[in-house]
Amino acid sequence: MSNKPFIFLGKEIPAGKRTVLDLKVAKLHTRTTVNVPIIIERSNNPGPVVLLLAGIHGDETNGVGIIREIINLKLNIPKNGTIICIPVFNIFGYLIQTREFPDGRDLNRMFPGTINGSLASQFAYQFTKEIAPLVDYVIDFHTGGGERDNIAQIRCNEDDEKALELAKVFNPPMIVFSNNISKSLRDTLDKMGKTVLLFEGGKSKELNPTIINEGVNGTRNVLIRLGLIEGKLTVRGTPVYINKAKWLRASDSGMFKIMVKNGSFIKKKEVLGIIQDPFGEFKKKIYAPFNGFIFCINKTPIVNKGDALFHMSMEE
Repeated sequence: MSNKPFIFLGKEIPAGKRTVLDLKVAKLHTRTTVNVPIIIERSNNPGPVVLLLAGIHGDETNGVGIIREIINLKLNIPKNGTIICIPVFNIFGYLIQTREFPDGRDLNRMFPGTINGSLASQFAYQFTKEIAPLVDYVIDFHTGGGERDNIAQIRCNEDDEKALELAKVFNPPMIVFSNNISKSLRDTLDKMGKTVLLFEGGKSKELNPTIINEGVNGTRNVLIRLGLIEGKLTVRGTPVYINKAKWLRASDSGMFKIMVKNGSFIKKKEVLGIIQDPFGEFKKKIYAPFNGFIFCINKTPIVNKGDALFHMSMEE
């Protein structure tokens, strides 16, 4: 609560002021220190502590863009409580625009981490021990990996009532029910009793204005509902709920032509795309095997047999 001393990374955070701290990660092989900037805005009034975090995968720049815009609009300055922003969590990957940590590991599979493990594991451990216990709510911003383009969506556990309520308040186009992945940040925070929303939108190495707008508006809604900032909720309508889904994979290798729009409802036997060769001799249509919504499309121009192409809900 804001009316009590708030100690963060060993420093007391004053009420009513902006504080920027550096989480010391490690040094490059050149001995240059690498720090993760953390922006803390603490109000004069008591309230929850909300963490906005992006860039756990270094090439997922849409999330970084969302938090940057939230800061630019001053939505991270609360009337009540505290808002912590970590725009770039995996600073190593962000510097060279790769998903992984320098040790080749996926940081989002290393939680809660170990004090003497790999570099990624040590970093996860530092976050789990020094930051995670201080927060009440977390919004973790992600994008699709590689050329996989996600419709704006919130992922949460169906049986997590608090997270589901906030997912509805976020009001994305789609809410995808998905179980926690072992050793992920969401899994670790959930076990610690924190309420977590995982935002997915767009693809790697892009700044998509539509996705950024969805992330900013949704976060604003959540901060309003939690009482941290003032304002009126923005509601477009009821999100589409995805309970069960399946990846549709390429039956052949070739050039990939997409025939449908991401986020659209597809009927069984509708043509989703075409795989063809460069020489005009081969063409294979991809048909929808059932009715459902498309919520992720692999937008790579060349596919190999077995590649995941469309993530589609399975309507009952």
